[in-house]
Amino acid sequence: MAGRADRTVLAGARVVLPTGTVENGRVIVEGTRIAGSTPDGARTVDLSGHWVVPGFVDMHNHGGGGASFATGTAEDVLTGVRTHRAHGSTTVVASTVTGDMDFLARQAGLLSELVEQGELAGVHFEGPFISPCRKGAHSEALLRDPDPAEVRKLIEAARGTAKMVTLATELPGGIESVRLLTEHGVIAAVGHTDATYEQTVEAIDAGATVATHLYNAMPALGHRAPGPIAALLEDERVTVELINDGTHLHPAALELAYHHAGADRVALITDAMDAAGAADGRYLLGPLDVEVKDGVARLVEGGSIAGSTLTLDTAFRRAVTVDRIPVEDVVRSISANPARLLGLDDRVGSLEPGKDADLVVLDEDFTLKGVMRRGEWIVDPA
Repeated sequence: MAGRADRTVLAGARVVLPTGTVENGRVIVEGTRIAGSTPDGARTVDLSGHWVVPGFVDMHNHGGGGASFATGTAEDVLTGVRTHRAHGSTTVVASTVTGDMDFLARQAGLLSELVEQGELAGVHFEGPFISPCRKGAHSEALLRDPDPAEVRKLIEAARGTAKMVTLATELPGGIESVRLLTEHGVIAAVGHTDATYEQTVEAIDAGATVATHLYNAMPALGHRAPGPIAALLEDERVTVELINDGTHLHPAALELAYHHAGADRVALITDAMDAAGAADGRYLLGPLDVEVKDGVARLVEGGSIAGSTLTLDTAFRRAVTVDRIPVEDVVRSISANPARLLGLDDRVGSLEPGKDADLVVLDEDFTLKGVMRRGEWIVDPA
């Protein structure tokens, strides 16, 4: 299990760098950082036959290991974080779900403390400012229009740690809220929306830069009424989230997004709920009952998909082996792009000297064999 690597050279692997893949490459770790030269006394770990890629950055995640980020205690949140770290997500943003405004503000305060302690990378509010027509696994009784004053209340409750807010921007106050978020340096994400193509273009022009789990919880692409999907895919200012678990998306839909947006505008996410890394059974997502069967989470009432049980190592392996996306493109989508969006790319998202020693070791079949976070083995490849 965990152990400090200190001065270590990881040698012999295929190393994926921003410039491409290096055969028989090496990554030098000194303390918590990636080093540019080999320090005295460094030990060598032979990773021949493996891949070394940057630690994964999950910008949309509601929990795991049986624990919830949206409603749990600090210890619950840490349980979820540790679960995802063991699957390669060395950087995790905690996502909420629709709830009472006062409760959301209190939970934001709890999550912000864990951000300040370095356990989380930020807070993402998914709901309550979403469309009842596209609510998915959110309580309709608690939904509300995106009043800028209430949006401001939530981001202030997060004490500077809010990274993203998902909005149905066609609702009253939606465009004004996008502008408010942009002014505060918080990502405005279009999602759980019933917007038209034209309304989505207006939101992008106002500052929206992310599509929350593209395709899901929004109108389908149409040839006369193209809706939000076409607007989000075509605009170079927008990064599209994709849940690559084989349930949320058909492989052709994922390929379309990669083809049209390009690898630099895709962010692979989990949208995980409590059951990620845990067993099938009954769970809560916010106030709603969820049943997980064969790894698929659905609301007990109505049967809507309720987040996922995905971990990013599975998303990575599926992208390469099933969807045939080049490894370098998957690395951009799962590490570099979300790190850039979150404003963390000076520290994480790529294997470069000076950055945190966050990395994942995969075997030839792209099965996870090792995870290092800040120079410490969370999963030791030995």
